[in-house]
Amino acid sequence: MATRTGGRSSPKASAPGFRRDEQKWGGLIAGVGVALSLTACTASSPSVNLEELANGSPISIILPDRGALITQAGPLPDQLTVRASQDYARANSVTGLIAGLSDRTRGGISSNAIIALDPGAGDRALLLDAVRPYGWTPLRGVPILLKDNIETTDMPTTAGSLALVGNVPGRDAPLVARLRAAGAVILGKTNLSEWANIRSPNSISGWSAVGGLTPNPYDPMRTACGSSSGSAAAVAVGLAPAAIGTETDGSITCPASVTGVVGFKPTVGLVSRTHIVPISDSQDTAGPITTTVEDAAIVLTAIAGSDPLDPATAEADARKVDYRVALDANSLQGARLGVMRFLIADYSTEARAEFERALVNLRAAGAEIVEITEAPADFRRIGGWELTVLLTELKHDLNLYLASTDPQQVRTRTLADVIAFNAAEPRETVLFGQELFERAEATGGLDDPAYVEARARSFQASGPEGIDRMMAANSAVALIAPTTSRAWTNDREDDDDMEGSASRLAAVAGYPHLTVPMGFDRGLPVGLSFIGGKWDDARILSLGYAYEQATHERRPPLPPVQPSS
Repeated sequence: MATRTGGRSSPKASAPGFRRDEQKWGGLIAGVGVALSLTACTASSPSVNLEELANGSPISIILPDRGALITQAGPLPDQLTVRASQDYARANSVTGLIAGLSDRTRGGISSNAIIALDPGAGDRALLLDAVRPYGWTPLRGVPILLKDNIETTDMPTTAGSLALVGNVPGRDAPLVARLRAAGAVILGKTNLSEWANIRSPNSISGWSAVGGLTPNPYDPMRTACGSSSGSAAAVAVGLAPAAIGTETDGSITCPASVTGVVGFKPTVGLVSRTHIVPISDSQDTAGPITTTVEDAAIVLTAIAGSDPLDPATAEADARKVDYRVALDANSLQGARLGVMRFLIADYSTEARAEFERALVNLRAAGAEIVEITEAPADFRRIGGWELTVLLTELKHDLNLYLASTDPQQVRTRTLADVIAFNAAEPRETVLFGQELFERAEATGGLDDPAYVEARARSFQASGPEGIDRMMAANSAVALIAPTTSRAWTNDREDDDDMEGSASRLAAVAGYPHLTVPMGFDRGLPVGLSFIGGKWDDARILSLGYAYEQATHERRPPLPPVQPSS
């Protein structure tokens, strides 16, 4: 969740698809990469025998010299896209790419965005270099960071909480398995707002007891928003071409907007949530954070799909497409876009001016703009219903998640246990409390009539009577607004606060929401939101791509900030 952040004082803190005869290598590289990371990968064991998946015949893979690949690698570009990463790996090596990014992270430009580097990343990179003659899978060799509420086999998954520092369940979330199968190298885990900003209404976005504070790369005194703070900041400063964030309400789009990158919250049910520390089954989803819409489309294509352990994804295989192929730089021609004018007064003067300039650019690209001045009938009541839903589902869903972990690694088996842990651990509550956790613990379960009514009414008001009705009544293919205003300060005592947000309707309805760099509010980036109906993911990405190609508003932060100490 994206919330107002603050503190008593600032804490320290593309390649096209592979050929038919190469498809077998996606799964092979991914699976062997995991196994290889557990073996000695040195000059004394330079050869690995793989069993080729298609026909079972043995293949001998000679591992290249790791040191030579690193020494011979050229300098990394300051900013890497998916395509540029693969071009670099082809010209140099995946090993050199991963080593260079690891050094960049350790070398003082991390913006405190990364909690941990994956110890197996170098071995997976070496194997990818070894199988180089066998072709390139869609994300082959592309380094990707994961928000630290997403499980991997070989790193702890903490959600930023000291209660989960020992949580190494030895399993990949299905979306991670899909990334590996597409050839990606998981580079590490990113910091986040602890427990994805659901612990307290006074939480500090970008702060966790495990990772400290991730500041905004454009101004370290200001917020990176949350809860996918580290994922957005890491991409913004060039630590990886892509990261995965998660969103319940604003947690991908707000951080992406205030750090000047692209963030996409897919339709809930397009991407599996299995083995991700949860808040809400109704609203949670994972999604890509990148520097370009094309890269977001490439990553989404890899992670989208059905998962038998997540019933919400039952339609995903039938609904997913190749989102990169679906991009059209001319898609704004004749497109009718609905301006959610009823939101605009909440934004800063500068953000409103940038939005008006964006409307000029949209019209120049062929879009027809229609003004929507009246909010949905129950718009002002959605927030209250939403909180009832989130707190009720948090208790239910988090208890299920904690029960699935190893009790020898995670001693907190329920939300009540986490509350008790926090109360006894001063490092957890030094900056804010756990009021929302306590309210969640007091909820009455999924059969509680208050919850059932809140879920039904919030969804109806935001989806069928909200986004769907506004689009239909105005013959619009998408809705637009500023994502939020500039990043606000990390000081709760001043008057610099969050101004405006476009996230709630899409979050509660579970509909797609894309933010694309729109301009600058007093030198700090702001994004433009594109919102559509359920399963309109491809269309929303294409509209955002057309706007991006027509404007090229992104300017990376220079120079990068030093990490907090």
